[in-house]
Amino acid sequence: MCNLYRMTKAASEVARLFDSEIGQVGNAGGEVYPGYPAMVVTDAVEGMHWGFPLVQKSKRTGEPLKPRPVNNTRTDKLSSPFWSASFRERRCLIPVSAWAEAEGAKGAKTRTWLSLPDTELFACAGIWRDTAEWGRAFSMVMTDASEASAEVHDRMPVIVARENWATWLSAPADDARALCVPWAGDLAIERTEQKWTRS
Repeated sequence: MCNLYRMTKAASEVARLFDSEIGQVGNAGGEVYPGYPAMVVTDAVEGMHWGFPLVQKSKRTGEPLKPRPVNNTRTDKLSSPFWSASFRERRCLIPVSAWAEAEGAKGAKTRTWLSLPDTELFACAGIWRDTAEWGRAFSMVMTDASEASAEVHDRMPVIVARENWATWLSAPADDARALCVPWAGDLAIERTEQKWTRS
């Protein structure tokens, strides 16, 4: 599942690519981790936090704990109560330059970046909702890995081709669900020596 992605463009470039207005963006961009702010496209380019808050309680005391961001949504879970209303009513596009997966032995995992060849920015499928904890928050929709990405991980983000952007944003849920398939095109895979976890 994706727990890190890169988005290297300014809001003005994102707005131009998606033919969209710029809303409230805030601090977004660079390397994006769960719980971080990032840019998404709804009816405008706006900033949201990556991950729906999952409220937790301490098993020892029963007291509330800090919410955990649930940043990935599996396509086979889109009908579950946690995700279904957002999928039906509040879909977004997530501008991405590349996403990362961890590869290697436990304790020595490194970052492997995946992207579309010769493409500086592409769109991944997302859903969003308002939250009491963080304001607007989004989650990235994941599907089974394509043949090209399966050597790195068994799942991958749903990549939405440009001709399907409007369908993902505003069509009925059944039409949007039909887009939740592995990417059929080529992928660029860049293996690095960079440690997965930051020091």
